[in-house]
Amino acid sequence: MFETSIAGSLPKPAWLAEPEKLWARWQLSGEELDRGKERAVRFWLDEQDRAGIDVVTDGEQSRIHFVHGFLESIEGIDWKKLTRMGIRNNRYEADVPTVTGPVRRTRSVHGAEAAFARQNTKRKLKLTLPGPMTICDTIANAAYERRSDLAMAFADLLNAEAKELAARGVDVIQFDEPAFNVFMQDVKDWGIAALERAARDLPCKTAVHICYGYGIEANVRWKQSLGAEWRQYEEIFPALNASRIDQVSIEAANSRVPLSLIRLLPDKQVMVGVIDVATNEVESAEQVAARIAASLEHIERERMLPCTNCGLAPLPFEVAQRKLGALGAGVARARTELG
Repeated sequence: MFETSIAGSLPKPAWLAEPEKLWARWQLSGEELDRGKERAVRFWLDEQDRAGIDVVTDGEQSRIHFVHGFLESIEGIDWKKLTRMGIRNNRYEADVPTVTGPVRRTRSVHGAEAAFARQNTKRKLKLTLPGPMTICDTIANAAYERRSDLAMAFADLLNAEAKELAARGVDVIQFDEPAFNVFMQDVKDWGIAALERAARDLPCKTAVHICYGYGIEANVRWKQSLGAEWRQYEEIFPALNASRIDQVSIEAANSRVPLSLIRLLPDKQVMVGVIDVATNEVESAEQVAARIAASLEHIERERMLPCTNCGLAPLPFEVAQRKLGALGAGVARARTELG
């Protein structure tokens, strides 16, 4: 009951990368960097185990960014041709690489990372991949006629990658699609089709993580503009419920998302956010257990998966550690009180 996981990312140690940044530059290089990544993965696997997290991740310790970490190995992308681009419908801008030709995957991108994590934990293992729509919203397109065409091309590459990860012992493949909360009509027109294409024929559990973004300033400002209730999920959840994806996330901790929207996913396991990633304030076990109890007014306990709202990467290192502990302690309390 209440199988617990996190959305994916965790802060990198200051000796590995610049702290509290999303596009953090590495502090090491060469073989020293490779060993440093492994050391950081082992640390976070141990921390998740200590906190009682049921489905652990590698914390994305080997990636400079949750999207670009995958794209770095893909052909057809010019990393020297940087394009200034509005991301998440111009919520913020960034200089991003440009797709200049057909995209092609020539080797496994995260296979070695999956194998290393699998060797270092006995718990269920989840690995994250960027979703096709979010990739298209984080890279400039100068090669494909339509954004949907680029998304389908990336979906094929993601599917090949995901199959290799599953073969290396990964139990859950999670596709991160924060863009689903922004381009709702595109989600219904082609976004879910691209997501299902990325997840087709996988032998493991599949999940889609849809949040309101990391706790960075641009996302916090955007949330403040969304009014008394955040109802973006209402437009896309029915279509997601009809999809072949096994698990769908909802940002619920300290958000203005009505918990009743969980009812729009009657056929899915739901990763319910019970840890807020947009604050350094650490939840108590009582708060986490109360959030779990509140969600159970709308979902059977067998389908409810306590999770973080989003990744913990930009948070201070020790805050992330304590939030992991709060998640584990809160779930343990809920199991006792509600079991």
